[in-house]
Amino acid sequence: MAISLRNQFPQFFTFMCILLPSLAEPTDEITSCLTLHNINNFTTFPNTENDSDSYFKLLNFSIQNLRFAEPTVPKPIAIILPESVEQIINSVYCSREVFLAIRVRCGGHSYEGTSSVAADGAPFVIIDMMNLNTVSVDLETEMAWVEGGATLGAGGHIAGGGFGLLSRKYGLAADNVVDALLIDADGRLLDRRGMGEDVFWAIRGGGGGVWGIVYAWKIQLLRVPQTVTVFVASRAGNKSHVANLVDKWQHVAPYLEDDFYISCFVGAGLPEAKTSGTTGISATFKGFYLGPRSSAMSTLDQVFPDIGIVKEDCKEMSWIESTVFFSGLGNGSSVSDLRNRYLENKGFFKAKSDYVRTAISHAGIRAAVEILEEEPKGYIILDPYGGIMHRISSESIAFPHRKGNLFTIQYLVEWKEEENYKRNEYVGWIRRLYNSMTPYVSWGPRTAYINYIDLDLGVMRLVETRVPTEKDKDAVEIARVWGEKYFLNNYDRLVRAKTIIDPRNVFSNQQGIPPVSYLSQASSTAAS
Repeated sequence: MAISLRNQFPQFFTFMCILLPSLAEPTDEITSCLTLHNINNFTTFPNTENDSDSYFKLLNFSIQNLRFAEPTVPKPIAIILPESVEQIINSVYCSREVFLAIRVRCGGHSYEGTSSVAADGAPFVIIDMMNLNTVSVDLETEMAWVEGGATLGAGGHIAGGGFGLLSRKYGLAADNVVDALLIDADGRLLDRRGMGEDVFWAIRGGGGGVWGIVYAWKIQLLRVPQTVTVFVASRAGNKSHVANLVDKWQHVAPYLEDDFYISCFVGAGLPEAKTSGTTGISATFKGFYLGPRSSAMSTLDQVFPDIGIVKEDCKEMSWIESTVFFSGLGNGSSVSDLRNRYLENKGFFKAKSDYVRTAISHAGIRAAVEILEEEPKGYIILDPYGGIMHRISSESIAFPHRKGNLFTIQYLVEWKEEENYKRNEYVGWIRRLYNSMTPYVSWGPRTAYINYIDLDLGVMRLVETRVPTEKDKDAVEIARVWGEKYFLNNYDRLVRAKTIIDPRNVFSNQQGIPPVSYLSQASSTAAS
């Protein structure tokens, strides 16, 4: 149902905006409007150097990829931090009233900065959800409401599907969402029934920031054993040895029982390998098992003795402790450290992704290892599919990559600020690695994971974001270039859902899902 709130604004507001364009400065206008609606927790682009510290501290706080914190990157007119549903609604209202594009930021983890930047040059605001991060758990019903600003498995993570260590056992995070509260472009607060099944289907896996603002997700909780087992094992050697290990992994990891998850990192400068004292090209295996160490060891001894896991490699702990173990936080970190939103060791990076449906030939693996050996700043992550992922329909939610996928490849290259002068070299290297894998990965189309968003796949350029016009007739087809890579046959249904919930494309980015334009709809109606 649609839930009424005091400051909800009518759907005809858009037409009022068209008729009454503003003549004032957008900074003054957004300030006036927000203040009028009792929103004081915001900052605007600084007029003086004295004002800049707080603005840039807030802007950069959640940006995880420093490529999008550089001075040449467009900056928002305002950053708004709503503290209630009503403030979210009024933030949308004020943004639209002064013709500012909207970017919604939860954790700031967008690989291409789409939650923090409007790269088409349009003036924009960021509505940052960080103050809305409450998690309310009901143990009796085994449900939880998770506000959109919560990190570690909510916000944009769910919007893109949300693959993780438990996915082979329980599916994606989005597979376990049973309801949501969505604020649309017209200021309505909609639950599952109010938004309709098409839109509810779309927001689970259809990408973040393009449907509206998800205030909260209702998630089905899952039971896990009191004890789980984890390990991290780095194995270095010559190129042939590492290629053999990776080859063995791809024939084991996707076929393990659902309780087991083993990922594989391959590179010439992996931190885990350095910690263990190894140098050169290496494969690092990160294992997670829903059960005791004895059972994990028994399985590994039978199916994957090649990596030589011994009892001392495996650690038993609780599930929440395993989250800390794999979080990347330093030694000695505790569960409470998971609440720290700020990433200490930020850097620059570029990422790409692939899905693999047929085992890669040994020659293909060897070729990739040779390119990886050239660049210590680069590496790949292989995440196994299989398990329940093969048993859930590709059409159950917007995320389509299910049966037939053996694993996904994430390509990454990372560098620090003092190395940024070599940025083009690093990006060129990862593109070369990606291109070299073309014969070995999915095709027709070559697919990708929306949570590893990659603007190399194509972008929408200079398409009006508010009122579809003649030039928008081809927008759906332009976006199909990347839309079908991320969503396969689900793309057209996503376009229909977008047309229902946001026909004027208020919530958009360079790789957003466009609605069918009014002109296209009119032409279709006339033809029929």
